[in-house]
Amino acid sequence: MILQLNKIEKNFENIQVLKDFSLVVSKNEIVCIIGPSGCGKSTLLNMISGYIYPCSGELENKSDNISYVFQEDRLLPWRNVYENIQIVNKKQSKEHILSLIEKVGLKGFEEHYPLELSGGMRQRCAIARAFNYDANLLLMDEPFKSLDYNLRFNMIDQLLELWHTKKCAVVFVTHEIDEALLLGDRIVVLSSRPTKPIKEIDIDKPKGKRSLKDKELIEIRNKIIECIIN
Repeated sequence: MILQLNKIEKNFENIQVLKDFSLVVSKNEIVCIIGPSGCGKSTLLNMISGYIYPCSGELENKSDNISYVFQEDRLLPWRNVYENIQIVNKKQSKEHILSLIEKVGLKGFEEHYPLELSGGMRQRCAIARAFNYDANLLLMDEPFKSLDYNLRFNMIDQLLELWHTKKCAVVFVTHEIDEALLLGDRIVVLSSRPTKPIKEIDIDKPKGKRSLKDKELIEIRNKIIECIIN
């Protein structure tokens, strides 16, 4: 276990966002979080990161370092691709950083600046930066939200390639069921506010060897849809 939340509650003034929220994340596990808009998914990630604190309950985080990939790439516009990745961990070798750049499909763009890149390329750079930080817990807040459908699948493949190189625990927030089906060891479906997990589903088939046409994944998708619409 690298992360445990036990009966967490979080209020903002008179609005209760999280209620009796419990979750356990194991080392090297990818947990995908699905829930309605405004239910507190980003609030959950911000509490795990230590940016904000729960009003009550227990949050135990055993990670040494945390990486955070946001919906926006948040690259430094005055630094090129190589420098944006290097800046979070200047102890890493040049060879390591160039390897990350190649793994996310940005080889040849090392000296390009964010304004010279497409949205998908910037987000790939942000993901490479997160892995260069060498964290054992990675938080991802709808990182593919602004990308088109085909590019999302390409990003999923690249994320999994990086994850296999440096396995870490991942908490991945998404609205897209297909992203969760392809990435998650476990999918956690959240209720509306006040938010808590209403269903957890384990996926046995190895990541990277799944197809959305698999019978198991189709059945899981139907279970998730049933939770969401009820």
